[in-house]
Amino acid sequence: MKTYSVKAGEIQRSWFVIDAENKILGRIATEVARILRGKHKPTFTPHLDTGDHVIVLNASRVQLSGKKADQKTYFKHTGYMGGEKFIPFRKMLEEHPERVIELAVKGMLPKGALGRQMRDKLRVYAGAEHPHAAQSPSTLTF
Repeated sequence: MKTYSVKAGEIQRSWFVIDAENKILGRIATEVARILRGKHKPTFTPHLDTGDHVIVLNASRVQLSGKKADQKTYFKHTGYMGGEKFIPFRKMLEEHPERVIELAVKGMLPKGALGRQMRDKLRVYAGAEHPHAAQSPSTLTF
């Protein structure tokens, strides 16, 4: 019996909504990465993007466990000598709450063109509203 490998034209994509309010960042990011990658489907193929679209709401209300909210920092470099920037988690959550979830999910996806293709299917919003009602997404709870 041969192993079945899904073709690019046979991939069916659906939309999921995840509410991040009062949820732990890492637990949300692992679930989102699993759906974006397509590991929840029986037709999962590692070298193809078989995943679904994900909408994450209430990103500004995500939490971290323990003392991580005070200790976690994000690193960025301007490209110039001595251009290191360290941004505390609290400041990043106030200014760009979407970026917190996007960066957590980015670290859990494959690096390269395939990972970028998967990340394009992620939409993160700071509030509870989203403009994707026409896609009729189904709500995911975990």
